[in-house]
Amino acid sequence: MIRILDAGPLTTVQDLGRTGQMRYGIPPSGPVDRFAFVLANRLVGNPDGAAGLECTLKGPRVEVTAAGAIAVTGADMPVTVNGRDAPGWATIAVKPGDVVKLGPARTGVRSYVGFAGGLDVPLVLRSRSTYLRGRIGGLQGRALKKGDELEVFPSGSVRPRRVARRAIPDYTGEPTVRAVPGPQADRFTPEGLRALFGGRYEVLPQSDRMGSRLRGARIEHARGHDIISDGIALGSIQVPGDGQPIVLLVDRQSTGGYTKVATICSSDIWRVGQARPGQSLRFQAIGVEEAHRLLRESDTVLEAAVREESA
Repeated sequence: MIRILDAGPLTTVQDLGRTGQMRYGIPPSGPVDRFAFVLANRLVGNPDGAAGLECTLKGPRVEVTAAGAIAVTGADMPVTVNGRDAPGWATIAVKPGDVVKLGPARTGVRSYVGFAGGLDVPLVLRSRSTYLRGRIGGLQGRALKKGDELEVFPSGSVRPRRVARRAIPDYTGEPTVRAVPGPQADRFTPEGLRALFGGRYEVLPQSDRMGSRLRGARIEHARGHDIISDGIALGSIQVPGDGQPIVLLVDRQSTGGYTKVATICSSDIWRVGQARPGQSLRFQAIGVEEAHRLLRESDTVLEAAVREESA
């Protein structure tokens, strides 16, 4: 079991998401930064889909009641165990009574905490992920709060592991986000498309797990911004009447009636989800074949990222 001594501003239980429910208006949820989440699980010997914590801007302070192992990945939140510094992107052994704390993020937005065995919360529609707007999954469908207790599934011994330095993402600077134009790129003027793929867009504080709101050069419509509502894919860049893009993320609505100018490559979703309010990003137009190549490349990096440490 773990006890939440301080939950941080927004800490939720997530697994790899709730698939097959979008037709009923229920999004997949799951981690915004899938790459970092999977590595947190692999560092503690879990299956990729085991439930862990997603922490936003500042992490929680938790007490561990049994011996085990944890790992912290994602945004650069300083980690301490009983007040002593502990490494990120590596296996951390813990014992009963240890207090683990994640401080404010120095770079990035979201950190992930994996627990050997995975968190034991009820399955809702075959997933343990928290969907806050729907109030389902996780712990009573809500963010964690002080005093909460979470069970952890039993696990065997965990060998110390570490993520290779070259595989750790860079959450600083001005990320370039690759996107495939469409499905309604024809509803925008050439000037509007040049604005999107040639300008700089700032992440706004109104961003959340549903979508990242951006501000920059107006993306001009050619034939109005409304369409007959259709399905929204992960990473859809929706452009309402004000010409300012919204990138739809893991808690997105299932359908929408605003034009979508492009769709971000699945391997680049984390670049948007880890960009802080006030941070800028740029978009680069690519084709579908290039998007597939980038995904294969990302999967190759993921497979080789975790290494066992010598005794």
